[in-house]
Amino acid sequence: MSRIQAKFDQLRQEGRKALIPFITAGDPEPGFTVPLLHRMVEAGADILELGVPFSDPMADGPVIQRASERALRHKTSLRQVLGMVAEFRRKDAETPIVLMGYLNPIECLGYRAFVDRAKAAGVDGVLTVDLPVEEARDEMLPLLYQAGIDPIFLLAPTSPPQRIEQADAAGRGYLYYVSLKGVTGAGHLDLEDVARKVAAIKALAQLPVGVGFGVKDAGTAAQMARLADAVVVGSALVRRVEENLGDPARIEAEITALLAAMRQAMDREVAAA
Repeated sequence: MSRIQAKFDQLRQEGRKALIPFITAGDPEPGFTVPLLHRMVEAGADILELGVPFSDPMADGPVIQRASERALRHKTSLRQVLGMVAEFRRKDAETPIVLMGYLNPIECLGYRAFVDRAKAAGVDGVLTVDLPVEEARDEMLPLLYQAGIDPIFLLAPTSPPQRIEQADAAGRGYLYYVSLKGVTGAGHLDLEDVARKVAAIKALAQLPVGVGFGVKDAGTAAQMARLADAVVVGSALVRRVEENLGDPARIEAEITALLAAMRQAMDREVAAA
């Protein structure tokens, strides 16, 4: 059983939903990332999504685009990101880590080399934004399955039933539902629409369903926890980094405070449901 599946099983037994924060590795500088990951776990994170900085992030809005630019100015590479995961694992052997990024850095390293290094580092899941199920089947998926690393796929508001079933059959760990049409950090959530779509996905899928894009505060996190198995928050955290550049202590304090508030609000909402 993967660490991700074990975490969802544990949360299900506890009657709780997963809180999954995203940060960009190397933002605002590489030495900041691993200590922040540990602090996010202490604040209530269940699974960590670690973004691999990339120069052309087509699914990311301006906030995360600028985070990638800051990390890339420090020449944060995929190899360095894997090194951060290995460093994190020296103190935490339980919390699942999912790498989220784009195919180009993986292709540059090579599929086999990437999967071998990811397994050795302690990566639990890989979400490659621009690698659809059909194109992953020949090379990437067999290697990930063999290594015991969960491939995680995105679903959009426009994903038809056949696409949902394909992502569920090929994926492991959880499905990531993009709750709005647009990039990260954009727009406002239509809760009724999200509820309808998540219900439709859960009727077709066996995997847990996480909802991301548009989760800004404790209130929206609680609302999403009522609908889905996991809540993913990214831009709201990365914005704290951007607003406090040069003050690492304040970045850490604001991010952990926001996560702790989300954790409490999610648990209250689910317990009251």
